[in-house]
Amino acid sequence: MNAIIFSALAGVVMMYSGIITSKKTVIKYIAAIALVVLIAANLLQVYGIWQISVDTRDMLSFEKFGLVFNTLAFTATLIYVLLSGKEIENAGVNVAEYFALIFFVLCGVSILSSFNGLLMMFLGIEILTIPLYILTASDKRNLRSNEASLKYFLMGSFSTGIMLMGIALVYGATGSFALHTNAPVALSATGGIKASFLEVAGMILMFVSMAFKVSAAPFHFWTPDVYDGAPGVFTSFMATVVKAAGFIAFIRLFEGHTAILGPTWKILLAFVIVATLLIGNVTAVFQQSVKRMLSYSSIAQAGFMLFALYSSNDMAKEGLLLYSVAYSLATIGIFAVLIKLKDYAFDDFNGLGKTHPALAFATTVCLLSLAGIPLTGGFFAKYYMLASMVKEGGPLWLLIVAVLFAAVSVYYYFRVIQAMYFKEGTPSVQTEITSGFKAGMVLLAILIILLGIAPSLVLNLFYF
Repeated sequence: MNAIIFSALAGVVMMYSGIITSKKTVIKYIAAIALVVLIAANLLQVYGIWQISVDTRDMLSFEKFGLVFNTLAFTATLIYVLLSGKEIENAGVNVAEYFALIFFVLCGVSILSSFNGLLMMFLGIEILTIPLYILTASDKRNLRSNEASLKYFLMGSFSTGIMLMGIALVYGATGSFALHTNAPVALSATGGIKASFLEVAGMILMFVSMAFKVSAAPFHFWTPDVYDGAPGVFTSFMATVVKAAGFIAFIRLFEGHTAILGPTWKILLAFVIVATLLIGNVTAVFQQSVKRMLSYSSIAQAGFMLFALYSSNDMAKEGLLLYSVAYSLATIGIFAVLIKLKDYAFDDFNGLGKTHPALAFATTVCLLSLAGIPLTGGFFAKYYMLASMVKEGGPLWLLIVAVLFAAVSVYYYFRVIQAMYFKEGTPSVQTEITSGFKAGMVLLAILIILLGIAPSLVLNLFYF
């Protein structure tokens, strides 16, 4: 509850900070301080020291898994603000409102990590996504930004309608919005749960809607255009913290309902995983824009994160926490460098290793982490995802497919590394690259390496 209340209050504070001061840098530091307070308040609840007591009528359940994810999400957002705060300042004149919307998104994240009923899940998703529609269209002078926002709004509204239909069907079958109902169930001839048609249909509709929210194939079609059209600084936030929160909600929703769907569930999910890995990786290979390549890359990464849903065991939860932080940090780092450049083409990275060696080093570490190379956080993140599937007794062919597509991803990530170190040129920088920014990027790279050497830095939060 601490995270929900403090993030909402921080959003209100940021709204009024624009009245108090017109200095954009001051507003950015107010946001950073508010994030530190938010992290501290959430940690107090994680360790049971202090929490705001509110009777939620069992609509919210604050478990260690969700609270730890909140901590990681807020920390990633703090790093995002410190690295890309200058670009948020340059995104438009309404800087305070942009930060307010980010805090309202974090409020939605906090609800999605703790919801215990379908109505609270719906509210969390709406609180999460509505500010994103506005942030996507923040560059009003750019027609692509306006187009991306309209497309995101229409597709998001359509998927929300599907979710509401699913919720209605589940309520009609069980008479309750709770995730774990005490409604009587019938047993099939094999001894398994025999659910009503309405409940199964409702769960499938909610699966489709949640697959849209996390950009899993074949419901991914909005992602490249929206990510590419939105201002790069907000694409970074959408592709990391927001996507990870979607997967947390996905797991909470289906954790106790997979038995209802029967053996068909594993077949359906395996198809979605393979389709997501295939479309995300293969399409990324042919992109000529780094930003669009990262958009398809985020689809491919969603394919790996879906293994946590396939497994639904303790190792899957550990892996999802590690994957969320490793993927978020690496993507935030790459976007922080990308939005410093005038264009998003691969050629814009030519010669970066000579002109800005510190940035090239940090970008390389981020790319290696996304590719899952050892000694980076991304390696153990992918390992835990695949190991959880093996522990669950998943098919060997699915493991082989995942490894093959991970190898494919190395190609398009290394295209950027090749441009930085093996091609001549001078990167065209549109904003000043300060020594503080370089130091922040190097520290981020060191943190990613530390996660690759000692993933227990994150996992210990889950148990201690």
